[in-house]
Amino acid sequence: MSSLTLIVRWAFLGERELSLAGSLHWQACQTEVLTAAVFFVTTAVGMPEVSDSPIPLQPVRPRLENIDVLRGLVMVVMALDHTRDFVSHDALLFRPLDLTQTYAALFLTRWITHFCAPVFCFLAGTAAFLSSTRGKTKTDLARFLITRGLWLVLLELTVIQFAWTFNFDTHFRVGGVIWALGWSMIALAALIYLPVWAITTFAIVMIGTHNLFDSVPPEAFGSLGWLWNVLHAGNPIELSPTFIFYVQYPLVPWIGVMAAGYAYGAVVKLDRPRRRRRTLWLGIILCAAFVVIRAINIYGDPFPWSRQQSLLFTAFSFIKCEKYPPSLLYLLMTLGPSFIVLALLDRDLGKFWRPFIVFGRVPLFFYIVHLFVIHAIALLISYLRYGGPSGLFVGPLFQGEAGSLYPPDYGFGLAGVYAVWLFVVIALYPLCCWFAELKQRRHGGWLSYL
Repeated sequence: MSSLTLIVRWAFLGERELSLAGSLHWQACQTEVLTAAVFFVTTAVGMPEVSDSPIPLQPVRPRLENIDVLRGLVMVVMALDHTRDFVSHDALLFRPLDLTQTYAALFLTRWITHFCAPVFCFLAGTAAFLSSTRGKTKTDLARFLITRGLWLVLLELTVIQFAWTFNFDTHFRVGGVIWALGWSMIALAALIYLPVWAITTFAIVMIGTHNLFDSVPPEAFGSLGWLWNVLHAGNPIELSPTFIFYVQYPLVPWIGVMAAGYAYGAVVKLDRPRRRRRTLWLGIILCAAFVVIRAINIYGDPFPWSRQQSLLFTAFSFIKCEKYPPSLLYLLMTLGPSFIVLALLDRDLGKFWRPFIVFGRVPLFFYIVHLFVIHAIALLISYLRYGGPSGLFVGPLFQGEAGSLYPPDYGFGLAGVYAVWLFVVIALYPLCCWFAELKQRRHGGWLSYL
């Protein structure tokens, strides 16, 4: 562990500052919508360029578009996973990562979405660091992280809960990814007063050692067992005879992931050649660590890999790592390649990447709206095909008793899932263009919380 700490601390050294600046123009985006549709369907037509010139409130400074692109990529992939949750017929029958029942295309469709939450959480920490380079004091940043964190928790328990269920049931709530991000921001508000090397060490220790406690049950803590569920175990908590809170995303190690993202901001400050080199090496180191630790098959994930009926499914077993809560190997597997992608994208990007830049600059807006759009489309399909809402006013296919409320032939095959997903992404593009421009024109205030 000490040698890994030294490697990461080396990567986080740097002196020069590079801040984010830039904007999008809604007027330009209006003329791009039709071209965007062709682009997403054919993947062969480029997008008209979206201007990156900031409004003239401060001198023009370069913006790191590779961060926006990576964030946009994972948002688009996340939409695929949530589309599958609502319209996939297979979701009625089995889990997509169940190696005894799944097939390769479905397994990979689900597996690729594993990158979404870690990247989103990590880059949220990086964004917090970068905001401190734009004139915010530590106190200002801490206040913003606390208020935004509380806002995210409130959104998860109200608006986002409704987007998933389309009902106002007050007997059940889920602590999902936005809930975990909110509490991680609140924790980060305290951590930012530490030096970067200390934050780095904290993140490594939390991510690297939390699997040591996998075998500790909540009952071991007596009346504080609920706290262990919140922090690590992630089980339903019966707060009263009529109210259950399900912790889907335990806070450990997501707090460590966001702290690591904050520390990575020191790398972002470097000039491009050094930043690319160190980011690339971080990615290579994490990928190599994943392969070695996973191959040893002793530590890092609660479920060891095993030989399967074919070489392909043996490989699937190797990369099938636990997400709830995210194991050490899960985070190495997802963050390592993400660093490599960041390094490869750290260059002057062409028109091909413009839609992802748009999505990457309004991630929370995208997240909230895409859930409503997908759920509404699923409801429309249900009325047209089955004459009723099925279980869509209870929850998606994977959510407990909701699955039993759907007709046996509900949903589409994987090709249909991809078609709905493409429609959703295309439909969201003009909305995201509009909101990005709105945020730029009315910089700060309540819009900074979206």
